[in-house]
Amino acid sequence: MLIAGYDAVLSDLDGVVYAGPGAIEGAIESLGRLAGAGVELAYITNNASRSPGAVAEHLRDLGAPATAERVFGSADAGSDLLAGLIGTGGRVLVVGSGYLRDCVVARGLRPVGAASDRPDAVIQGFDPALGWSDLAQASYAVSRGAVWVATNTDLTIPRAEGIAPGNGSLVQAVAAATGAVPHVAGKPEPRLFHRAAEHLRAARPLVVGDRLDTDILGGNRAGYATAVVFTGIDSPLSVLAARHAERPDFLLNDLTDLYRPYPAVEARGAGFACGDARALVDGQHLRVEGKPEDLDAWRAACAAWWSAHPRADGPTTPEPEFTGA
Repeated sequence: MLIAGYDAVLSDLDGVVYAGPGAIEGAIESLGRLAGAGVELAYITNNASRSPGAVAEHLRDLGAPATAERVFGSADAGSDLLAGLIGTGGRVLVVGSGYLRDCVVARGLRPVGAASDRPDAVIQGFDPALGWSDLAQASYAVSRGAVWVATNTDLTIPRAEGIAPGNGSLVQAVAAATGAVPHVAGKPEPRLFHRAAEHLRAARPLVVGDRLDTDILGGNRAGYATAVVFTGIDSPLSVLAARHAERPDFLLNDLTDLYRPYPAVEARGAGFACGDARALVDGQHLRVEGKPEDLDAWRAACAAWWSAHPRADGPTTPEPEFTGA
């Protein structure tokens, strides 16, 4: 089985374990089996709205193994980054949750209530209660020269009802108003992954996520193996089109695939094969012998397309032609 080659899983949450308050099918059982396989587990989340303790409690309510010490979030990472930039005692406008404010206070920084308080810095993290006035205050302060830290820049967040705007969308609003670019603390920066692996004393961690631009890019930057699951944001087609830095090592339907053997993807003649599927690149055409509902067909397609575009700096635009098994 795939997980046998690793000593830890560093798992994203939204879109991998749950969507909104409810668990994704098969996720809880899969996480519960890791300990029996001798594999450690930590959670890496860009959602800065809740404390590690609250996240762990939610996971335990769903039936997943979790403690606060194994939840690594962008609120803490953002506060650490901010403290390093402005030093102890600096005035900070907190645009985010109560927990983010607590993190700022814990680093010896002083929260203020408005841009008129002349903050030295602004820290911005996700909170569903944020409104226009909060973004306006952040914009006023950033425009006056305040250091700006974003806990994360995920444009979207999976919810039970569908896909909703994430912190990155709110950060873009401030960026559009000010022309400024924030320092970013969470994924895809590697620090959260490194902190988790060090805490677990893991030598061979596997990063699992549903987003190329945060989970997979961050895991790749950290130097770890990466696996994308198709239970959240990205799709097989977006993975196929990914730029080099965001390409995962493994394509999984969901977390249950951790316990299945990962099929070999092999060069065959001018193309690539995975299971019964074959893929061949002919110029800008990608021909796939297989069915689009068969993940092996996408695995073969990715190998063929990525081989033909090995160092793509931006997304490519493949149009795969499936001919059926």
